[in-house]
Amino acid sequence: MAMPARPLLVLAVLLLPALLLSAASAADSKNNPADELVALINSNRTASKASSLSDNQGLGCIALQYIKAYEGQCSDVRDKKPPETSFAEIFAPGCGVQVATLSKITGRLVGCQSKYPSPPEAFDILVNDAKDLQVLHSKNHTEIGAAVSGTDGGGPYFWCVLFSGGKPATSFKVEGEVPKTAMHPGCFSGNNDDCAGPKNGATPISAGASRLVAALLFVVACAVTL
Repeated sequence: MAMPARPLLVLAVLLLPALLLSAASAADSKNNPADELVALINSNRTASKASSLSDNQGLGCIALQYIKAYEGQCSDVRDKKPPETSFAEIFAPGCGVQVATLSKITGRLVGCQSKYPSPPEAFDILVNDAKDLQVLHSKNHTEIGAAVSGTDGGGPYFWCVLFSGGKPATSFKVEGEVPKTAMHPGCFSGNNDDCAGPKNGATPISAGASRLVAALLFVVACAVTL
């Protein structure tokens, strides 16, 4: 026998906090391509006697916003970049990063490909000449944020790495501890969220985003039954 509508709605309200908490605090990332890329970059830096960089989730989220600014135009990544004002006016607010905590961007690597590249393949795409190596090994960097996202549910796929010279403990601070872009398609580093690469051409999406969507759909479905 079907559960009466009102008790079902009460159950939804009681379960919603737990579902949202699960979405916001997914298990420590073991499957996030953006984190994998950061690990490859730090490994390459330390092998070259450069320092390892702090993985900053606020900066990682901004890297995902940076990708979205290209609006799927793969041909623009090498010669064009968003205006510097976008960091304070668009990227930071879009992530819930406090504008007052923004630090100078000391380097960036952006790449794009029609088919999804794995993190090692993405590393080779991003670092393919002397200029890229200079950015990679710069001593001006102290922290890093990386992101990957598809376009309109598929390719082309963009990878972005942003470097900063800020203080890891105080720069790119996120309001509420969870970046807003955790709710959107794409993966970014530093947020301790599993985020699988695309399957069958789909856009990468974080586990936290999937759980949040499921929670909201559950509550909407219960409300409709009233």
